[in-house]
Amino acid sequence: MKYAVSVRALCEFSAKCGDLDLRFTPAPSAEEGMAGHKVVTARRPSQYQAEISLSGEYKHLLVRGRADGFDPALNQLEEIKTFRGELGMMPDNHRQLHWAQVRIYGWLLCQKLGLPRICLALVYFDIVRKKEVMLSETQEGGALKAHFNDQCERFLNWAEQELIHRAGCNEALIHLTFPHGSFRTGQRQLAEAVYKAAVLGRCLIAQAPTGIGKTIGTLFPLLKAWPGQKLDKVFFLTAKTSGRRLALDALRFMKRNCAQPTVGLRVLELVAREKACEHPDKACHGASCPLANGFYDRLPQARSAALALAGTDVLDKDALRALAREHRVCPYYLSQDLIQWSDVIVGDYNHYFDLGAILYGLTVANQWTVGVLVDEAHNLIGRARKMYTAELDQAHFQSARRSAPVQLGKVLARLSRCWNAFSKESAEAYRVYSAVPDSFLAALQQAVNAITEYLTENPDGIDGELQRFYFDSLRFTRICETFDEHSLFDVTADVKNKKAGGVKKRTSRTRSVPVVLCLRNVIPAPLIAPRFAVAQSTVLFSATLSPYRFYSDMVGLPQNTGWVDVESPFKPEQLLVKVVSNISTRYRHREASIPPIVDLISWQYLQKPGNYLAFFSSFDYLQRVTLQFRSSHPSIPIWEQRPGMDEIEQDVFLARFTATSQGIGFAVLGGSFAEGVDLPGSRLSGAFIATLGLPQVNPVNEQLRRRMDTMLNAGYDYTYFFPGMQKVVQAAGRVIRTQSDRGIIYLIDDRFARPDVRRLLPGWWKTERFQGA
Repeated sequence: MKYAVSVRALCEFSAKCGDLDLRFTPAPSAEEGMAGHKVVTARRPSQYQAEISLSGEYKHLLVRGRADGFDPALNQLEEIKTFRGELGMMPDNHRQLHWAQVRIYGWLLCQKLGLPRICLALVYFDIVRKKEVMLSETQEGGALKAHFNDQCERFLNWAEQELIHRAGCNEALIHLTFPHGSFRTGQRQLAEAVYKAAVLGRCLIAQAPTGIGKTIGTLFPLLKAWPGQKLDKVFFLTAKTSGRRLALDALRFMKRNCAQPTVGLRVLELVAREKACEHPDKACHGASCPLANGFYDRLPQARSAALALAGTDVLDKDALRALAREHRVCPYYLSQDLIQWSDVIVGDYNHYFDLGAILYGLTVANQWTVGVLVDEAHNLIGRARKMYTAELDQAHFQSARRSAPVQLGKVLARLSRCWNAFSKESAEAYRVYSAVPDSFLAALQQAVNAITEYLTENPDGIDGELQRFYFDSLRFTRICETFDEHSLFDVTADVKNKKAGGVKKRTSRTRSVPVVLCLRNVIPAPLIAPRFAVAQSTVLFSATLSPYRFYSDMVGLPQNTGWVDVESPFKPEQLLVKVVSNISTRYRHREASIPPIVDLISWQYLQKPGNYLAFFSSFDYLQRVTLQFRSSHPSIPIWEQRPGMDEIEQDVFLARFTATSQGIGFAVLGGSFAEGVDLPGSRLSGAFIATLGLPQVNPVNEQLRRRMDTMLNAGYDYTYFFPGMQKVVQAAGRVIRTQSDRGIIYLIDDRFARPDVRRLLPGWWKTERFQGA
């Protein structure tokens, strides 16, 4: 059995040494890198061969990759590296790694073509100046073979260990049994659909009700399909921390309790860099951070210890942090290295779907065969929009400009003049443009280039405001590369004076207020569809994925995507669903709705004391209801969600819901307590949902509606109706969590009686009109 490894992974394992050093950054984006490669190869003569697939063997090691280019007339193999800034600032260990790679490619090509010697060239392409710097050497085939053998020999013991690990995993997964005594109602149907999708190599949308055990119901069948489909990795992607915890707990449970334990299965949790960093006040290089100093020298021991631990437990963020401290390495970059050697990676959506997503990038670079599970997939549309949206705030720019070094004064002044032009063009506080003006984009790029050059010479020489503007600008220019009809470019001014229903017109006094520039993604499908194409299979699952066409259109699922609507394990008699059709929660009726809503909630509580959740469309609405509720019913315990609650405050809010407590928690529909919250049994008796959850009608949402009308012929439904109803069903799903639960839901708005609304409610619900107290 051969162990396959990419040239890049082989060299990063065997040739990296010294400090972790990120001063020679920011690196070009993937799009900039690809564009730079095209510029370089376009300059080459007609006989030049680009993207040459190469492979070679050493004992039971298969090394493969793609060399950037070969000129047969010059007998020259080239490795192209794009960069920005000053090449002289590149750390030596980066250059050593590049030489190691091109020498490996050199031997593979010599072997393929029977060449006795070859010229090797590192071509460094400055994406700003569009200039090349070439470093070259001529090597004999024998010397290159010796280098190849040496690198492979260093890796061989590791490869043998990995082969044993993979064989053990495959054997364990073949005999893997469902970890519980039996499947819950609907869980087998879900598992069978996931397994079939994996075997057929296709995508699947699975709408599965809360409470059936979707996490194990998707992980188990995908792991069972692993050996037959020869998967390299499984990615379990979530929108929230709570989703990661559930997945890690499920995997830990399977490792410990299966009849044939998956002892060898390595499970890794990925967290954001800012949450993993041990020294947020220090820069990522050896002269500043002690964990970066000598990082690659200590990495092999840390890696071995981590994978030894992964054999018996999961590498969650706490375990990884403790291990990183023990070996004095950065926990974040240790986790990045461990992706290569882990089997199941649990992380946020952005680790695979974002513009620079590491899991997607490594999958493409290493040609992995992966299965992807997308938890609570109804969140993917909103999250994907944010991934491909970028903003520049002029107020932040002005603050950064005031503190900028004098060397940057002219270039920032030029950008400021271009920015001010937006304010002078219209008295409207919100305006949509067909594209970012070339003059502004050129000025912004010049500013980015100037700051980059300054940073390469003075890596610690700018303050927080300028650094923030710099990274915002880099993101803006990169998102601009993807701009098309799926996105909008809009300009908003006087944002602090927004009314609930729109944006004020600016008067002559407000013409000089700062403006916010936004590249706003509307339809993520064209940008994330390639992620689905790369995966062997992708399963998107949630309790609210209706209608199918909405999600398929918005995220760009393949035409052959399957669909399953999983049977609910719950019975209609478990849940009373009351439609309160004599109250309107529309904005114009909001004030009048408050007294009857207060009366309804208090009546239900006094009829049957217990724990309840009451959901409202905004914090303002919520606060006005709670103000009157406290005044009218001071003896009833209530607590409320507040804007910007951190995880500790959220835990305190949820801790009020105990098996013996009584009271009412007031929360915002679509917020942190409206989904992913598990309050079984008497911890939650019922819920009041005082809105359809429709997004606010404002200039931005109206532009989204128009664009989706143009592209998908479904503007209102896709902008307002379907997203609103998804929030309603998610919030209502908090009430019934197990097959022994009983509860009540009040749907408060006359529109809940409409047939088109009721069609989007779960099929097992039996609704009835509320006749009054």
